[in-house]
Amino acid sequence: MTQEDTKPAAPQVKMTVMTQYIRDMSFENIVAQKGLSTSDIVPEMQMTVALDARKRSVEHQYELVSKYRVTSKNKNNDDMLFLLELEYAGIFHVEGVPEDQLHPFLLIECPRMLFPFVRRIVSDMTSDGGFPAVNLETVDFVALYRQQLALRAAQKPEDQPAS
Repeated sequence: MTQEDTKPAAPQVKMTVMTQYIRDMSFENIVAQKGLSTSDIVPEMQMTVALDARKRSVEHQYELVSKYRVTSKNKNNDDMLFLLELEYAGIFHVEGVPEDQLHPFLLIECPRMLFPFVRRIVSDMTSDGGFPAVNLETVDFVALYRQQLALRAAQKPEDQPAS
């Protein structure tokens, strides 16, 4: 027997989406509310994403909440055209992920699984709200996770008392 044959097998990762749902949703058509003219509108879109994951009371279950804020402003005068806010959540059953890799797994793989549904909801909301359907660009959840880690690391020295 070689040394490789005696190594224990890596645990099999299992992930199941138990359920997914809209926690909160809002769409404001500012153009219609203010009765603005649409003749000289050049839309410019911005999107922010925030993620939060937490363990549930049931063993191996986690809830991920992804918060999307999509705004569109008129490039010509910076007037707001619409504001869309969506909190989309999923309950996941996750097994076989080592403890030290669970946090990145939950904040990268879980939102990746939910994103196609979020994209469809945003497309439908903007279309139903009186605008051309918005097809969100794919979110790089790895880069987003790294960005959040960097922000936390930058904040930590300020939080610690001087010795």
